[in-house]
Amino acid sequence: MPTLPRQPTPRWLPAAGLLAFAALAFPLTASAAGVVPAPAGGSWWVWALGTFVACFFMGIAAVPAGVGGGVLFVPIVSGFFPFHLDFVRGAGLLVAMASTLAAGPSLLRNGMVNLRLVMPLALSSSLSSIAGAMVGLALPAWLVQTLLGTAILAIAALMIAMRKSEFPHVPHPDPLSRRLGIHGVFRDPIAGTETPWQVHRTATGIVLFLAIGFLGGLLGVGAGWANVPGLNLMMGVPLKLAAASSSLILSIASASATWYYLNSGAILPVIAVPSVIGMMMGARIGAHLLTVLNPAAVRRLVIAMLLFAGARALLKGLGY
Repeated sequence: MPTLPRQPTPRWLPAAGLLAFAALAFPLTASAAGVVPAPAGGSWWVWALGTFVACFFMGIAAVPAGVGGGVLFVPIVSGFFPFHLDFVRGAGLLVAMASTLAAGPSLLRNGMVNLRLVMPLALSSSLSSIAGAMVGLALPAWLVQTLLGTAILAIAALMIAMRKSEFPHVPHPDPLSRRLGIHGVFRDPIAGTETPWQVHRTATGIVLFLAIGFLGGLLGVGAGWANVPGLNLMMGVPLKLAAASSSLILSIASASATWYYLNSGAILPVIAVPSVIGMMMGARIGAHLLTVLNPAAVRRLVIAMLLFAGARALLKGLGY
């Protein structure tokens, strides 16, 4: 009996299925939790649609500016949407994890990530991110909101003052990096060059990533904004290798904290699903616009957004 040729699955089908799942899940989850007040007229889906649109534009801006989606998502959504902060932080970790997981396979395949460099730092960051999630869900919302606003303003100041180095000078590796075999040759597929690299201050870097992971789990903002300068400026990792390694570290650490939020019931499909879909769709457009837009101008725009959202989160946490 002849068989019909198998038709390829349309690309839009997974996204449509996720949106349908969010639409079905919203009345139960939102009404049971009582975190999303119904707007005038009872159109609850307006908030899900608004979250999707906001995340779509955040995704477009995040890629050219060189920041993770979570660092924009949490302060903006928590400051201007009527969602409880715990659910926003859980969705923020999913947003950060989804965007980095999408890029992970190609980075590994192209040799842009060194696993000997990533694994010790990812283990350190993962353990502390779980502790940060536990502390964050135990603290009162106003205190976490205040800490979030302070951290976002500090991130904006760090972005203004930060100076990156394409190939930092490392005179000699430290004993721990030699024992762990953290060294290699970075092959730039665009420039067609090969550059030997090694790292120093490995123990200090592991301690730093403990603090970064804790802060990412506590606030739900991910940690790409801190991973790259920690790898590049402190440990002496080449900039492109640091950016690629940061993505893999962020995906592992965010996954660890996300499981704790999920187990605690702090992830709602109505917030998480539109956020992830909107952010990933916007990030695809932002990646295409990266060659057209002026990254410096976009970076200044993102810094202005962070200053505004950070001030809003800080004032909201202080009760103003």
